[in-house]
Amino acid sequence: MTSFDSSPTLTAWRTLLALAVVFMMLATSGWTAVRHQSGPRDALKAELAGWGKARIGARELPGTDAPPQRLAAFFASLGPLQRTRLADQYPLVIGNLNGAPVTLRYHANRKALARSLKLERKRVNDPNLTADGHHDAVRRMNRFEALMSADRQILAFDPSGPGKVAEVLGDLDRAQRVSVIVPGVDTNLLTFQRSTRKYTAPVGMAQSLYAAERAASPRTRTAVIAWADYTAPVGVGMDSAIGRLAQIGAVRLTALTSALPGDAKVALFCHSYGSVVCGVAARRLPERVGDIAVAGSPGMRAENVAGLRSRARVWAMRDSDDWIQGVPHLEVGGLGHGEDPVTPAFGARVLSAAGAIGHGGYFEPGTESVSNFAEIGVGSFHSVTCASNNDTCRSGIYGEEAA
Repeated sequence: MTSFDSSPTLTAWRTLLALAVVFMMLATSGWTAVRHQSGPRDALKAELAGWGKARIGARELPGTDAPPQRLAAFFASLGPLQRTRLADQYPLVIGNLNGAPVTLRYHANRKALARSLKLERKRVNDPNLTADGHHDAVRRMNRFEALMSADRQILAFDPSGPGKVAEVLGDLDRAQRVSVIVPGVDTNLLTFQRSTRKYTAPVGMAQSLYAAERAASPRTRTAVIAWADYTAPVGVGMDSAIGRLAQIGAVRLTALTSALPGDAKVALFCHSYGSVVCGVAARRLPERVGDIAVAGSPGMRAENVAGLRSRARVWAMRDSDDWIQGVPHLEVGGLGHGEDPVTPAFGARVLSAAGAIGHGGYFEPGTESVSNFAEIGVGSFHSVTCASNNDTCRSGIYGEEAA
């Protein structure tokens, strides 16, 4: 009989057994989590059908899958009234159309929100709703009302299923540097903003980062995008242990960064499963994305920085109390997300996360984690604090300080 004692084979089998146990546990809690997320999309389907048949004079409208540059040229060729009429008629299309002017998208999404709010108010009063259905309708109605506040700039909005949304802080058209926050599990329309544990939700993360960037470099024109415009896993289940949703999200993230206006440099700040999305997207991101920073990462679906095949600088941090450190940082048969980004073997620039408490604390104001993110966001790379007591995370960076 063959003995496996004290051999690489035994280590491999133990690893596979550990992964099997972990992922079987995850599967029982989350395998069906995304199955019911499709939701009705009748309004969007109707708009897309109308868009495909519409004309401006004798001109056909471009396909919604056209490259952002072509779409930008199309909208630039229209007069203000023509653009506004299109946005009023097709708000769900234009509000989510990469390449459309951002101010037009804000206008379209306000229209789409108003329509959705009207429908949700009717649903709230439906006597046939169950208690759970009524509770959900009230929550959605309150979320739509909040998103419609006059000072908010909604870059994307899709009310179907669990919903998707993205919001801009700052002037995206004039920004010199743009930061995109890519959140992790349990991100949807209803969890986009929280009143308790504010800085664990995308809006709070963005508000904290935007304030920290303005404090770090008041003269730099910055914009921050709270990007919840992908279908995230629900809970710590099977969908969070595989890369299927990350692959779909990566396509959307690449489309967003490829369509941003102007020539601002872009940094991605990717939390938890969001770092999986960023890792999958890395090789296809436009060159303007110069930095990818991950926090509390289960892995980036690569064994090292070179495996990401990106020219962007890669930064990583993890708080000592973050439970994510106990997740197996391996990838076997599609399960798991690869090497731990804070290990020397991965090769990222490892930052201090001092002050952050637990898995959701990285954007808490006053922490070194959000301060480090802000310095990266404004380009003050020599001001970041490394996880070690030396300057290794800053080595080899020259000539790119904040404007």
